[in-house]
Amino acid sequence: MSVRPAAATTATRSAADAAHVADADCGAPGAGAPLPVLGRDVLVPLVTGGEVTYAALDYAASAPALQRVWDDVAAYAPYYGSVHRGAGYLSQLSTDLFENSRAAVAEFLGCREGDQVVFTRSTTDSLNLLASVLPKNTRVFVFETEHHASLLPWQQAPGTEVGFLDAPRTPREAVETLERALAEREPYGPALVCVTGASNVTGELWPVRELAAAAHAHGARIVLDAAQLAPHHPVDIAELDVDWVAFSGHKLYAPFGSGVLAGRADWLQGAEPYLAGGGASRKVTRRTDGGVDVEWHTTAARHEAGSPNVIGVYAIAAACKALTEEGFEALVAREQRLVARVREGLAEVPEVKVLSLFGDEAPRVGVISFVVEGWNSSHFAAALSAEYGIGVRDGLFCAHPLVKTLLGGRSDEPGECGAPEAAPGEPSRGAIRVSFGAGTPDEHIERFLRAVKELVRDGARWNYRTEDGRCVPDRNA
Repeated sequence: MSVRPAAATTATRSAADAAHVADADCGAPGAGAPLPVLGRDVLVPLVTGGEVTYAALDYAASAPALQRVWDDVAAYAPYYGSVHRGAGYLSQLSTDLFENSRAAVAEFLGCREGDQVVFTRSTTDSLNLLASVLPKNTRVFVFETEHHASLLPWQQAPGTEVGFLDAPRTPREAVETLERALAEREPYGPALVCVTGASNVTGELWPVRELAAAAHAHGARIVLDAAQLAPHHPVDIAELDVDWVAFSGHKLYAPFGSGVLAGRADWLQGAEPYLAGGGASRKVTRRTDGGVDVEWHTTAARHEAGSPNVIGVYAIAAACKALTEEGFEALVAREQRLVARVREGLAEVPEVKVLSLFGDEAPRVGVISFVVEGWNSSHFAAALSAEYGIGVRDGLFCAHPLVKTLLGGRSDEPGECGAPEAAPGEPSRGAIRVSFGAGTPDEHIERFLRAVKELVRDGARWNYRTEDGRCVPDRNA
């Protein structure tokens, strides 16, 4: 994107170049990671004494911001202004940057002619937006394995019937299950399939292209939840033949709370705006009876009412550009090496069970969940953090039905997202999730594996207690 002033461009590149030089030093924090991230040199205290460089292994929740993205945003920040309709130089520059960012995202996703890129707050917001524009009497089909962001919005749409599909145990079974459900639907009418590209629990890749073919063969449309896929693999709307793609910036190494819904424009243009207000309206006139008539935009602005998050949008575009220029082929190859190392290391600990739907040979991204015999998930995660400076996630990962199915329970059992249900030493229905990506140095992976082995072999070195629903170090021990 070339809308930034020359001075800003120079400043950004200089800062980015300095970061790359720093990380080229084999002794630098984050050495070995292809794309340096913020926080790679942050020191955190250990409950046992001393400090250690923080190992961020919770990318599936929020990935650290790329240093390059942060530098690009910092270079633009002095030029920040309101977008659309502003007459001043900064407003015009910001408008150009905002719309160029839209074009950059469209290119990143391989959008087709006529597709729209709508900026939202997150994947959750994107899928709720799509739910709000569904034609009347649309049937929605979604696997119980979905993240709550793609599992729940459809029930909120008036007149929409939702069919929840059981968890498949192979990619082929997923396609066959969907084909049966679509063939049996009555009455025949509008239908939408929602599916993840990569599970936020197991990291396993789903057969998106095959599911899209099945949906289209039965007259349905399909939306891809790419929140966990886009940071790890190229996502091409045309190649996958999906109708829409949704993803979040904060999982794509871009902070500031923005998301994307990209794809077919007809349902978006044919529905009332997601939010009513300035920006969505093209013309508003007062009627003689005291009311108002509104002409809404037919562009993406129709669903972007209010002042947009310009910096968040620019951060997404900067991340898209950084990933593209680094090259997904090299990024994927390195990540697969890390995935293999984690799985190999965990397999050396008999007490550890890795969770999987499709089996050990299934392709996956850098997201791995597991349970440890004799530990509840919150206690184990707390010990990794307090004693080793390692940040992971524990609980049900906003995918309650899936995690309960993988743990051998019923998918309709109640539970609370992320909160432990047992004290240290007692069993729980949660799991531990380690996730990583382009900013993860090898050392963090090796430290994590050493910590798992030591905790299982020797136990925690500190006492822990439950506080406000979390397992925490007992400072009074």
